[in-house]
Amino acid sequence: MSLVISALADRVVEPGPSDEGTLTQTLADLGRGKRALILGISGGAAPEAARRLFDLGFAPGVEVQMLRRAPLADPVVFRIVGYEVALRRTEARCILVSSGQ
Repeated sequence: MSLVISALADRVVEPGPSDEGTLTQTLADLGRGKRALILGISGGAAPEAARRLFDLGFAPGVEVQMLRRAPLADPVVFRIVGYEVALRRTEARCILVSSGQ
């Protein structure tokens, strides 16, 4: 296992209630136009997938916005760090976010 993947393992977050009146959910649960802060990658993601998501900008503390879904609800397009990226819902379920209630 590489040093980068080991470092990413420290950023894995398990689902649960968050602080300061926010709701913890996955990125796949965001509604159109909604914004959220990324908490981390869930423990169910493969280390290689977690690394790729991190390389794409899905890092803890980064704001993400859901823009639109394809007609059959997969993939989903998100705006993150100034660009748009499409993720499958299975990938989006691996990213934990915190949004206001």
